[in-house]
Parts: sequence; C-alpha cells; structure tokens
Amino acid sequence: MRFTAEYPIERGPYAPEFLDPDVLAEFARTAEAAGFDAIAFSEHPAPSRKWIEAGGHDTFDPLAALAFCAAATSRIRLMTHLLVLPYHNPLQVAKTLATVDVLSRGRLVVVAGTGYLRSEFAAVGVDFDQRNTLFDEAVDAITTAWPGNAYAYQGQGFRAVDQVLRPRPVQQPHPPLWIGGNSPLTRRRVVRYGQGWSPMLTAGRHAPSLRTPAINSVEELAAAVTDLHTQLRDAGRDPAEVEIQLEAPSPAEPGGPADAAAHRAALQEYTKAGVTSALVHLPADSVGNALAAVRDYGAAIIH
Repeated sequence: MRFTAEYPIERGPYAPEFLDPDVLAEFARTAEAAGFDAIAFSEHPAPSRKWIEAGGHDTFDPLAALAFCAAATSRIRLMTHLLVLPYHNPLQVAKTLATVDVLSRGRLVVVAGTGYLRSEFAAVGVDFDQRNTLFDEAVDAITTAWPGNAYAYQGQGFRAVDQVLRPRPVQQPHPPLWIGGNSPLTRRRVVRYGQGWSPMLTAGRHAPSLRTPAINSVEELAAAVTDLHTQLRDAGRDPAEVEIQLEAPSPAEPGGPADAAAHRAALQEYTKAGVTSALVHLPADSVGNALAAVRDYGAAIIH
C-alpha cells in the first residue's frame, strides 16, 4: 500500500499559516521523510460562493503548487487530485504538466477528471454538457504532444498544424495518467489509456451532486475493481500495472489513528479489494497538528 498526503487547505476551515510558502515546503518535506509516496492538490479555479458555503474548500492552483513542492523535495511524487481537463486548452496544460515533470526529475502523477460544478464551467467559459467529449479530446491531444515530436491536431476551438512540445516530459511515453470517478465510463477510460483509477466511496455524500455513481462500501468497490481487472485482461493489459487509489478509512491525527489496529485492518480490506494507494486527509486546524499527524501516521501506519 502506498500513501498520498493531501494538503490540508483542501479540508477547511484551515489555519491561515497553511498559505505560508515556508509551511508548504516544510509539509512536503515532512511527508517525504515520513514515507508518503505522494503529495496531492486538487483544482477549483472559480468555485461558487454557494459551493464553498455548503462545505466546499479552497485550493491552490495544483500545478503551481506542485512545481513549488518539486523544488522543496527530492523523492515524493507530485499528484494532481484531480485536474479538471475540460477547463484547459489541452496543449497549454500539456506544456505545464511537462514542465512540472521535467523540473521534478520525473515525479508527476496526473489524476484527471471531467469535473462536476456547472457554475464553475460557466465561470471559466466551458460548455458543461461537452465535458466528456472535451475530456477525451484533451487526453488524446496531450498524449499526442508529450513525446516531443512534431504533431498536428484538430480540436474543438484549437488547431495544431506542425507544433512541437519541448522539453518533453522526463517520464516517457508520458507521465502516469490516472482517471478519477466512479462510473463505468471512467473504468473504460482506464482500460483504454489509464495507468490508474481514483474512485471515491460516496457513503455519507450526495453522489448526484458529484455527478458520479454511488459506491457506498468497500464491497461495492471490490466488485467494480473486479470489473476493471476483467476489462484490462480482455484488452491484453496486466491489471497489476494499474494503480487504484481510495481515500484512507479515517483522517490522520497527531499521535496516529485513534485506533491504529482498526485502521490497519481497514487498509487490509482495501488491499483485498484491489486498492494500491490511500489518500490521507490531514488536520487543518494548526500547522503543528498537521505536521505531527504526518509524522505519527508514517510511524504508526506506513513503516
């Protein structure tokens, strides 16, 4: 099992000190030293006040934050969790992603999704109803550009005739591309071009507002993983080469999980269901508590 640390501003309300660059650098280095495999940032460039007040959260720009973390660390992987591809011109975001991969010496992991906030799509000028078409187009265009060869591509609203993306990503043929979401369509995308799947358990959440089918238990997830593995084998792919990430069964706390044995047992059930990586939420009330939770989770669970 691998572990990804989510930066605490994504679980507000949070202490203002988390916006200090020195704190971000210390958090990233502490997570690296504690044995976390990755650090993650999500994307919400223009969320609505209504969404924020209903329990939404602040975000950094994920690629700017990951580039900053690349300079502060040497081993930990740098993860978008998740990047809403339809918000972006595919060739512009391909360049930014390649830059992060180059400057991190090949540590980028792109977890991408279609998005779900209709008002945010309107705010960034993208047709919400076209999000699935735009997502598939973006993946195709980005992976066409990443090898660094001259390419041509006709997309919705853009046309590349004889363009070149250089420097190309360190990871070739491209950085790992994981797909976020619970739907059968998401799993089919993983089979076609993904190196990972990032579903979520929707128990206790309003799944329709997230525009994704419900997966309410680890048992339901296991059935979905079985379906994914069957499709991968049918397509001639090895399921062992596709990572599956799920939120950890409970947030990290200073002193380690309240019941470390129960937490480890839950992670074992995750592993039996096919999960290979856990996304860990950290305390946001103070920097001291967040850093202590990172260290103590590493000592109690990771090592």
